[in-house]
Amino acid sequence: QVRLVESGGGSVQAGGSLRLSCSAFGYIPSTYCMGWFRQGPGKEREGVAVIASDGRTMYADSVKGRFTISRDNAIFRFNLQMNSLKPEDTAMYYCAARYFDCKAGSLWGVATDFGYWGQGTQVTVSS
Repeated sequence: QVRLVESGGGSVQAGGSLRLSCSAFGYIPSTYCMGWFRQGPGKEREGVAVIASDGRTMYADSVKGRFTISRDNAIFRFNLQMNSLKPEDTAMYYCAARYFDCKAGSLWGVATDFGYWGQGTQVTVSS
């Protein structure tokens, strides 16, 4: 079992930056996949970025070059630095974890493959 606690988020104007953090508490296996998903109003939950236990990262095309996922191994926290934010980035952002490696190709961002979720944090980008 792992408990995920998010922090960060808030409101920002287009072009601005925000940083989300997710702290993991509990048992963390040697192989895992952790990342960020988001869900906008009336939309399905979509994968934003994930990081595997071996350090591989994967990003949604819509955020490549603007968002960066990273982790602090010492305290087991992973972060999402979001730059050049756009109004279409407005959503509830969730951190998530699975006790298996990240899937490859286009399958990495399937929400139902992740068994552990944070409570969510709102990101609002105004134009």
